[in-house]
Amino acid sequence: MKRKLTLSAIACAAVITAAAQQPVMSSSLREVTVTGRRPMKDIGVTKTVFDSLALRDNLANSMADVLAYNSSVFVKSYGRATLSTVAFRGTSPSHTQVSWNGMKINSPMLGMTDFSTIPAFFIDNAQLLHGSSSVTETGGGLGGMVRLATIPDAGEGFNAQYVQGIGSFSTFDEFLRFGYGNEKWQISTRALYSSSPNDYEYTNHDIKKNIYDSDGNIIGQYHPKEKNRNGSFKDLHVLQEAYYNTLHGDRFGLSAWYFNSNRELPLITTDYSDVSKIENRQKESTFRGIVSWSRIRSGWKTGVRAGYLHTGMDYDYKRDAGAGVLSPITASRSRVNTVYAQGEGEYTPSRNWFLTANLSFYHHMVESRDLYPAATADGRMIYGYDKCRPELSAAISAKWQPYDRMGISAVIREEMNGRTWAAPIPALYIDYILWRPANITAKASVTRNYRFPSLNDLYFLPGGNPSLKNESGVSYDAGLNFTAGKSSVFSTSGSVTWFDSYIDNWIIWLPTAKGFFSPRNIRRVHSYGVEIKADLALVPHKDWFVDISGSYSWTPSINRGDKVSEADRSVGKQLPYVPLHSASIAGRVTWRGWALGYKWCFYSRRHTMSSNDITITGSLPAYLMNNASLEKHLDFKPVGLQLKLNINNLFNEDYVSVLSRPMPGINFEFFIGITPKFTCNNKNDEINY
Repeated sequence: MKRKLTLSAIACAAVITAAAQQPVMSSSLREVTVTGRRPMKDIGVTKTVFDSLALRDNLANSMADVLAYNSSVFVKSYGRATLSTVAFRGTSPSHTQVSWNGMKINSPMLGMTDFSTIPAFFIDNAQLLHGSSSVTETGGGLGGMVRLATIPDAGEGFNAQYVQGIGSFSTFDEFLRFGYGNEKWQISTRALYSSSPNDYEYTNHDIKKNIYDSDGNIIGQYHPKEKNRNGSFKDLHVLQEAYYNTLHGDRFGLSAWYFNSNRELPLITTDYSDVSKIENRQKESTFRGIVSWSRIRSGWKTGVRAGYLHTGMDYDYKRDAGAGVLSPITASRSRVNTVYAQGEGEYTPSRNWFLTANLSFYHHMVESRDLYPAATADGRMIYGYDKCRPELSAAISAKWQPYDRMGISAVIREEMNGRTWAAPIPALYIDYILWRPANITAKASVTRNYRFPSLNDLYFLPGGNPSLKNESGVSYDAGLNFTAGKSSVFSTSGSVTWFDSYIDNWIIWLPTAKGFFSPRNIRRVHSYGVEIKADLALVPHKDWFVDISGSYSWTPSINRGDKVSEADRSVGKQLPYVPLHSASIAGRVTWRGWALGYKWCFYSRRHTMSSNDITITGSLPAYLMNNASLEKHLDFKPVGLQLKLNINNLFNEDYVSVLSRPMPGINFEFFIGITPKFTCNNKNDEINY
């Protein structure tokens, strides 16, 4: 479909990233108009794309922070440098698939991804594929998929940047990047180190202390102020990339990412252990490596990838048994090794057809043990498990535009896990342009999907259940989206999507009579709702630029299963830790070398009990979060300087995201960035932070 696409949004982004008198901000928009066709890859797909400003907003941000403030997915966080998970559309974190440069990075043990271990500064491209749209990439994403990628360092010659961050609670962040590029080679090295005692102050609402008069009578009560205890962390990330372009359609790539962390696990609000007499610590060492080759020719593209992933995780819990000696109680050791290979191809036989095929293979080797095993009632010692599991996924798709306004896409995927094959996973997508001046497009899709149980679901000792069935679901999507704008003045876009999902054999861990938890297939879950997104970028006056984006989700996620017992009051209730309402707003105003930013997110009440009882511990109150930032860019002949002040929790909100895990009040971060200017470097766009 030949039509003009006025890329106002791209031009607006150039205000922040183009090289002018201020390298990250410019005083005017350039008019960019191209003629082309809408991408056939995106027929019927519902996705959210994050721009570079969201990813580079804050050196201290993990991808969990980016998702919380720039989308309406639910981010469940225990605080900085502690477990952070993401869930779409009322599903669980294990229903969210995550990939990095094409390789899935979900833990085969837990089935989910800890987003606190993914710094946003190490990601160059991030997208959300909502609901059925995830089937275009992989199976198992009953809620959706987070697709992360790095890209070659665009630019000629050498470039470098150093950023130093200092924050409240003696928090330090350091980022260093070196890069080199020419016509054929793109090489980039990044390193990030973060550390903090993380001893922020909070009000403990789980404890009340009495106020006495002079006669010893209780005359009042109050919630005490306390400090986060045992919450220190040290995280190190190193990312090395190298890409070679033959200039004849072939490109070779290498990406290697090493992560090492040493984190204490904070005590809950009702644990008054003496921190000098306990050790509650988790250490992790992870390596991800991928080599790739791709070839582009007229009408077709092909590529292969191969990768290796290793994760070693040690958890130790010790207590003082007397005489000042810490005695080990739990010493968990897990080792994950994954080998990965993928091949894919794209073919365009005519202007109205687009065909794709891909095949991916994973082989997981997992060992999970406790060095100090527990004894069961019959005297057996519980050590852990040692399992291997292959995974295979293959898909073919055909996309067709019978005429300019309409697009139809069909995908069929087949997956194998261990020795079990899932039934074929079909997906159908359709979109239609209702009104061209504003690109108002109607979209709809339907798919059936499956998720295999994780290794812990099957084999964790004690409690694993090898008899678990696959979770399966049917999802429907329908919605409208639009894009409009006036070149060099404004651009706007938005979407509204209705979704409806039915998931059978939902896996849930429940207590047993033997004193431990075990997973069961007991639930049928009905998740439905509405997602709304909107973006606006405008130039109200010369030297000024305003960019605002917002999102909202209404997500009932209801247990429609059968009662486990007569006392079961969970049927017909909202699932635990699924907010009915969630929303976010991010805005930025720039003027010459200055930029003022604001971010806001909201989650409604979350129930911690499947019965939805509103008790002291049965639910968590709604909360909203406000962050603000002010930055200044200075341009000198030898270097560029960037100064930035972040204010987190601007209004000192008293809140918790997880039961008994209070979050910090108002806190501050200051960053200074130094970008040397090399005479042979034609790349002037600095990394914003």
